[in-house]
Amino acid sequence: MYGFIWRHLPGNTWIKALISLVLVLAAVYVLFQYVFPWAEPLLPFNDVTVDNQ
Repeated sequence: MYGFIWRHLPGNTWIKALISLVLVLAAVYVLFQYVFPWAEPLLPFNDVTVDNQ
């Protein structure tokens, strides 16, 4: 999959590396801004099984 993306990016190696970095940063931004806040109520992080004594 990564080879497919690398071969289809325009430019030389440095341009491809810069575009790849921008794509990774965009993916991280989308995850933190939209996906993680949507999924947070569905995850069991606040389900504590330890009793307060």
